Parts: sequence; structure tokens; C-alpha cells
Amino acid sequence: MSTAAHRAAVKPAMRKPVFVKVDQLKPGTSGHTLVVKVVNSFSVLQKGRAASAHLRQTRISECLVGDETGSIIFTARNDQVDIMTPGATVIIRNAKIDMFKGSMRLVVDKWGRVEVTEPANFNVKDGNNLSLVEYELVNVAEE
Repeated sequence: MSTAAHRAAVKPAMRKPVFVKVDQLKPGTSGHTLVVKVVNSFSVLQKGRAASAHLRQTRISECLVGDETGSIIFTARNDQVDIMTPGATVIIRNAKIDMFKGSMRLVVDKWGRVEVTEPANFNVKDGNNLSLVEYELVNVAEE
């Protein structure tokens, strides 16, 4: 067996995910894996025509999700909107923090995943909503 064929036959082992809690999320970070409950979901954008085959309908919802440490707004796009129903427990993989009008939003792009899992046995701490904290970009002058 040649070296290239041997490398193709031996697949690297999948890395175990490191789950983080909502209160550990910081602006500008990515690669987060979380288990959260959906508190509520509001549709904020729906455009495009479903009748047209070549144009895909765009749907965006803002969903309040959280765990026992806090909550944050998750921006769900297209197929993710159907998964994010109030009361559902979901695993969010490879999520990143985007900033919207100075506040944090949790998003999953094409490299991440949102999947339904079995119901979790925690209550969402909605008193610690990280999306209500307003951040300001400050430029530091170099000396």
C-alpha cells in the first residue's frame, strides 16, 4: 500500500465537542457548541417567492435561547427557523457571536449545525440576557 493510499484509508478520529455555557460567550468569538432551550421565536424577515423554483425564500427569526447560566438571542436562518420552536432543546454546533447594533447575537453559518436533542432538565435563566448588554468599539491609540 502506498503512503497516499494509506493516509486515505486511515481517517483521523473525530474530536469530542467541548460544550460551553451561555455566560461564557464573548463578542467576536466563534466555534462554540452549546445545549440550549428555545424560550421564544419571532419572525423578523421573510422575502422571496416560494413559487419560483430558482429563487429561494429567505426567512430569518430571532429566537431567545438559553441555559441555566443565561440567555442570548439566536438568529435563525431558513431551515433553522423550523427547528427553533419554543420549548425545544437544541444542540448548536460551531456557532459564532455576531454584533448587531452593539449587542451580541448567536449565529450558525454554513459550517455549523443546529439539531434537536432530548429535552434538558434545566430552567433557562432569563435574568442574565447577554443580548441586552451593549458594547462599544473603542480604538486604543498606540504609543
